[in-house]
Amino acid sequence: MKKYIFIIGLALFAFSCKQSDNTSQKINVDPLPSWNEGTNKKAIIDFVTNITKEGSDKFIPIESRIAVFDNDGTLWCEQPLYFEMVYSIDATKEIATKSAELQKKPEIKALVSGDKATFMKSGEKGVLESFAISHTAVSPDEFDKMAQAWLDTATNAKFNQKYINLTYKPMVELLQYLRNNQFKTYIVSGGSSMFIRNFSQKAYGIPAEQIIGTMFKAEYKNGKISLKPEVWHNDDNVGKPEGIYNIIGKKPVLAFGNSDGDFEMLEWTSTNNSLPNLSLLLHHTDDVREIAYDSLSHIGQLKRGLVEGPAKGWMIVDMKKDFNKVFSYEK
Repeated sequence: MKKYIFIIGLALFAFSCKQSDNTSQKINVDPLPSWNEGTNKKAIIDFVTNITKEGSDKFIPIESRIAVFDNDGTLWCEQPLYFEMVYSIDATKEIATKSAELQKKPEIKALVSGDKATFMKSGEKGVLESFAISHTAVSPDEFDKMAQAWLDTATNAKFNQKYINLTYKPMVELLQYLRNNQFKTYIVSGGSSMFIRNFSQKAYGIPAEQIIGTMFKAEYKNGKISLKPEVWHNDDNVGKPEGIYNIIGKKPVLAFGNSDGDFEMLEWTSTNNSLPNLSLLLHHTDDVREIAYDSLSHIGQLKRGLVEGPAKGWMIVDMKKDFNKVFSYEK
């Protein structure tokens, strides 16, 4: 009997050691392997560690762990033209090919004929017109089919990759790290909700109902939803905190953007917040692996945030210094 008890004791001891080893291994796993070691990575991990530790004076209850992220330029590349705009131009050409009415507009007729240069000369007018046509001239179901087909096949010329592959690996890791710590992650974008919903689950693990973007006016009739070429909510600048408030109903404790279009979202998160919070801006400084731009950029301009952000306690993430990998397709 003593021998039997001794063997059981050894087995239990070995099991406890193994469990201890496993715990140690879990603790030592780097949650953000595509981030370089440094003050920014440490600050992010320290923030998450402190607000999830029960008994800590910085503890945040699970129901209040709300994190919001811009999309273009924050979660995936946005240069030299917003990817959704590229889609809109391609989709408008396809839609207008079958519509004599749309081709009465000179810029749309030029696009259909393959004269993209003339179309682009129409400037903002033509681009916004293509945005409205591509999103509202077809049913929501048809839009989803067209968007999915484009995402499955279209290739970015600069990087020779499908657009959906141009998500930032460090940011995808951060989203997962937050969810592992029981955060609810949202995308809050100037792009349209309907476009982002077609890839957010696959690219980021964020479901369609957690997307807040620019929205067209919807109309219900005879069992169907159709969209009008009228913007119901412009989710940029002040529209971002307004959208968060109206749809989530809670102030975030973490906000991440990359441009002055995200300024108000970060400002609202970091101002008069009763809970510990973290606001971050991604500064595009890498002209080798991506594209370097900030205050003079034609899109994704970051000027006010760089000047005022540090004084507000916002973290400026430097792509060149902080990311050891940039894109998700990198091994």
